[in-house]
Amino acid sequence: MPNSVEIRGLSRAFDGNTVLHELDLDIREGEFVALLGHSGCGKSTLLRILAGLDEEIGGEVTVPARRSAAFQSPRLLPWLKVWRNVVLGLPGRPDRALALKALDEVGIQDRAAVWPKTLSGGQAQRVSLARALVREPELLLLDEPFGALDALTRGRVQQLVAELWRRHGCAILLVTHDVEEALLLADRVLVMDEGRIAHELTVELPRPRDLTASEFVTLRARLLDWLGVTHTHAPADTQAPALEGIPS
Repeated sequence: MPNSVEIRGLSRAFDGNTVLHELDLDIREGEFVALLGHSGCGKSTLLRILAGLDEEIGGEVTVPARRSAAFQSPRLLPWLKVWRNVVLGLPGRPDRALALKALDEVGIQDRAAVWPKTLSGGQAQRVSLARALVREPELLLLDEPFGALDALTRGRVQQLVAELWRRHGCAILLVTHDVEEALLLADRVLVMDEGRIAHELTVELPRPRDLTASEFVTLRARLLDWLGVTHTHAPADTQAPALEGIPS
């Protein structure tokens, strides 16, 4: 399968401090990749470069022309109605029908005409996803998009992202601090350390994935070890449900 992203020898420094060190990475078309690592390891810097928000780099980066991003903060403009936020920045006149179609896909078409301040955190994040999807990206970049959500809403939006990925077939790079989230969603999990890809884990578990399955627990332990985190195995009845079992 062809690559959606090809990176060779990527370097980035800020005020003499090198954040990315000769990084190489391929992401295949339609692949879901999760990126883990401690704060400051270069995850968000890499995502910003792939999004075209940072061009002061060394090395070679090849990405699709059609790409979009969603961040931890939805970044909605409060003076524009929800539907106008969705199509903001698209060429031509704002297309309400196009916005409504995208909002319907993420389950909140009924909120199209309201102001962003009236949305819950989960609804605002759905609007952010609609704004990304309306651009029909070949590459979708997600930077901690669930980090500010409560546990139940987080699970619902995680499931939504999984459904949208299956429906659209675009490549996804998800930056996250959550090991279980990475294993629930991704085909491949990368661990960054000091500006390089230090570890790589292919996730061959069938979907839907069960947090309590022994294979899942083994992969979780391996990732936590790579991250230098001391971990314990909680009893099965205290762990979160599998992704598919969370209501949407």
